[in-house]
Amino acid sequence: MERETILEVSDLDITFELRGKRLHAIRGISLELYKGEILAIVGESGSGKSVFTKSFMGLLDKNGSVSGGKAVYYGSDDKTAVELTGIKKEKDWLKLRGHEIAMIMQDPMTSLNPLKTIGAQIMEAVLLHQKGSRAEAKKRTLQYLTDVGIQDPEKRFHQYPHEFSGGMRQRVVIAIAIACNPQILICDEPTTALDVTIQAQILELIKVLRLKYKLSVILITHDLGVVANTADRVAVMYAGDIVEIGTSEDIFYDARHPYTWALLSSLPQVGIKGEDLFSIAGTPPNLYAEIKGDAFAPRNPQALKIDFVKSPPYFSISPTHKAKTWLLDERAPKTDPPQVLKIIREGGLF
Repeated sequence: MERETILEVSDLDITFELRGKRLHAIRGISLELYKGEILAIVGESGSGKSVFTKSFMGLLDKNGSVSGGKAVYYGSDDKTAVELTGIKKEKDWLKLRGHEIAMIMQDPMTSLNPLKTIGAQIMEAVLLHQKGSRAEAKKRTLQYLTDVGIQDPEKRFHQYPHEFSGGMRQRVVIAIAIACNPQILICDEPTTALDVTIQAQILELIKVLRLKYKLSVILITHDLGVVANTADRVAVMYAGDIVEIGTSEDIFYDARHPYTWALLSSLPQVGIKGEDLFSIAGTPPNLYAEIKGDAFAPRNPQALKIDFVKSPPYFSISPTHKAKTWLLDERAPKTDPPQVLKIIREGGLF
């Protein structure tokens, strides 16, 4: 069944001017976000995940710019397609930012004003993006607090951010985001600073709110374990490019790119004792320099000679699954994934 696309990215390039040099942060990414889905973008720190999504909201730093490609948003109120990469004026971004596309940052304390009550901050979003009186805005604010799992909302309405725990502050930030009544919700590592129990609660909350408010969600993380039971699809990002994309089942049980194998192998494995944790050898490439061939080749023990010469195209594994690796070429020698991934495929991890 064909799904409705709400965001379409084509050959997107983003560069930054730093100390007289040009850093190529995003290298020709093409991607679709479907209406109502949770799409996870995973990869090491510095792979370009946050830069990629900030470009959808006009939040790139002043020295950053879209140098090629485009991103088109199809969920606007008047149903017209909006080319996000063509927006130049801040007043035009303000019409979209929050109301159409909202973002949850990873550190809630940098998002909340310590001098304003929680209620006032959520009400501000309601009054800005929704119609109605202050009394109606307060009623909706109390409902949002309830929806994100905050008990005794009348009392909490009048409290300040420092009176909340880290997990509760993250719930408040989520409440502010959904109060903007967006179509797309971008969650930029929303569980990084939380312990495992609270992390699971926040992820479950995002799943519930996605259904209640008919959201399309982009979940950014460096931890594949976080998205195992949350995302509908997973895009694996490396050095400013998406090297593999597929459903959660495709990625966790039939991964084909060596970098995806490495990320999965880095997860602590159930049933293995007395062995060192796996780590990915080497370091990510220098994005100031031109990358020849496959960016992951210098760190890839299964690399072929062509990996150092020519960049691989996408090879289709199934209608939902594709990867950029020469190992999928029909002329390439057969290569099995690392032994440790057999535990995942046998159901020992998820």
